[in-house]
Amino acid sequence: MLSIVLAEPQDAAQLAEVQKRTFDEDARRFQNKAEDGPPGYDSSSWQREMMEKGLYYKLIADEHIIGGMLVFASPGGQEYHLGRIFIDPLYQSRGYGQHVFHFLFSTFPNAHKWTLDTPSWAVRNHYFYKKLGFVQTAEVETEESGITLIQYERMKQHSD
Repeated sequence: MLSIVLAEPQDAAQLAEVQKRTFDEDARRFQNKAEDGPPGYDSSSWQREMMEKGLYYKLIADEHIIGGMLVFASPGGQEYHLGRIFIDPLYQSRGYGQHVFHFLFSTFPNAHKWTLDTPSWAVRNHYFYKKLGFVQTAEVETEESGITLIQYERMKQHSD
């Protein structure tokens, strides 16, 4: 059973550990790098800062934090950006990702548009987001890392 609740500052170190494990595993599998992740992925202070700037949820299974997600609302609350989502590699492929998106769509029923981005090399993510009704809108190369990010959006569905 997966529980999704707002993260608290005392969760920051554990969220950073899980996030580092998740992104480093993807770096090993898909980029042949020992470790790599988005800004702040391995920093407790970054986790705490994001809890103040957005809605930072922790994912709990087996009484452990197994992942997290960071949601930002636009003024007016009709557009939302999923700034980050991660699930510990040991807990992937169990349907938790679909559960998380069902939670998001039902928790924010006023959302007319969702946006997110993911690295071009993250093939599993692209398949997953498209399966959930997201459509690719752009490719953007980041200046600081040179990584190409694929941007997606999903307009409100009648079934939401």
